[in-house]
Amino acid sequence: MSRLVVAFAIFAAVAAGAAPGQTIRVAGAADLQPVLPPILEQFKQATGIDAQVTYQASAALTTQIQNGAPFDVFLSANLEYPQKLISSALAEGLGDGTAGTSIVYAKGALVLWTRKDAHLPDPNIDLLRSPQVRHLAIANPDRAPYGKAAVAFLRKLGLYELVKPKLVVAENISQAAQFVDSGNADAGLISLTSALTPRLSADGRYFLIPADQYPPIEQGAVLVSKTQQRVAAKKFLVFLMSAPIQEQLRKYGLTPGRPVP
Repeated sequence: MSRLVVAFAIFAAVAAGAAPGQTIRVAGAADLQPVLPPILEQFKQATGIDAQVTYQASAALTTQIQNGAPFDVFLSANLEYPQKLISSALAEGLGDGTAGTSIVYAKGALVLWTRKDAHLPDPNIDLLRSPQVRHLAIANPDRAPYGKAAVAFLRKLGLYELVKPKLVVAENISQAAQFVDSGNADAGLISLTSALTPRLSADGRYFLIPADQYPPIEQGAVLVSKTQQRVAAKKFLVFLMSAPIQEQLRKYGLTPGRPVP
């Protein structure tokens, strides 16, 4: 009961001063596609502010912001791209003494996923060495943080050169999940957020890659400096970092970016 009371108190605080009918534009990393919709609905109910999201690879969203795309908030799948925008004065933190750094709103996890009907052994690290895996889907390591993590993992195991000819490279992590779910790849190194969606949960199995086998996937949030909805955009970031919402991230496959009691 006390947690519920705290949650409503946070929502009320965030809603204070909100202007119903406002809309903010969010640039969202592709791994957030199954995560954000219910959170945005709660945010709208709490504040009256609507949020429209464009989901793409973090690098692609960074380029759009650099080219003047009218986003208000950027939720990246790593810290590198937000920092690049901050360094160019195109983005900022919350302005509470952390304007020069992005907010770590979550940490992602990498999994090896296969279809249940692929007639493969249960997914594990040894499966990557198997000739039965003829095609392995990953996100583009030059544009998507999860793809970069996948390559780092393969290199750490000494398997990159072995599997390199088998790689099916997707534009972003959502597309990588589509490739393996559709059968265009036998297995995929994808995000836990994708693996936990109802469709992929029904269609396949996954092996959680140990977190010490690849660089941390710390996901950063920033305000876009040219936003015309600064107050509403800040309310969204405060809402995202509130304890109830941070706790919700766990069920979608993300580790909260802040400690949750």
